[in-house]
Amino acid sequence: MPMTASINLTQAARQALLLMDLTSLNADDTDATIESLCKQAKTPFGHPAAVCIYPQFIVTARRALIAHKLSGEVKIASVTNFPDGGDDIMAAARATREAVASGADEVDVVFPYRTLMAGDEETCLELVEMCHAACGGQALLKIIIESGELKESALIKRASEIAIEGGADFIKTSTGKVEVNATLEAAEIMLKAIKDSGKDVGFKAAGGVKTVEEAAEYLALATEIMGAQWVTPKHFRFGASSLLADVMATLTGNASVAEQGGY
Repeated sequence: MPMTASINLTQAARQALLLMDLTSLNADDTDATIESLCKQAKTPFGHPAAVCIYPQFIVTARRALIAHKLSGEVKIASVTNFPDGGDDIMAAARATREAVASGADEVDVVFPYRTLMAGDEETCLELVEMCHAACGGQALLKIIIESGELKESALIKRASEIAIEGGADFIKTSTGKVEVNATLEAAEIMLKAIKDSGKDVGFKAAGGVKTVEEAAEYLALATEIMGAQWVTPKHFRFGASSLLADVMATLTGNASVAEQGGY
């Protein structure tokens, strides 16, 4: 590998680490799983922006981050209306409010994408607005539009626009639970929607970003559209579970140690 490429990958790895929402959203998650996730967040090269977990593990994560002296440094993100993206507005808002009350700093809410596909934009907007209100100014609202299910460019753009209009602090590609998750094509549409809105809204690529090389492509795209100064944890995140291993392998030069979390 040419030296310039190696340097660029190292820089991308360092940047990706700081932009990561280190994620565990599995049906078999336990307190021990989440405690291990929070331990992985403490690295010699800095820490992810957040851990992203189911609501029932918010308190566990809070305690684990305190134990690792990461409280206040690593945010706690949780998920609601997840992963199905139903159109029950009050249920989504209630779950969001409960997540915030439990201590979530950020809530990733699945947009009712099937409802949009059926042509009902009003319900979609109201759900985002109600979840925004449920955050009460205490937590960031990240709206997952499920771009891989929307498929069509026009629908991805419209979902982004509705989410932004409804008060989303971030728009996010995917749940990671469908066949097609984050893609560069969807990311470009979403980033351009943010730019066109003129609003202070961030972007999160989630699901399928597993290597530093892949992360570097998203970083380059965001830099091209929004500018290098925009690409910070305030505006850009990767939702990832396996990306950390490749980041650490790149930064330590030791893939086996990185994969085991022994860095």
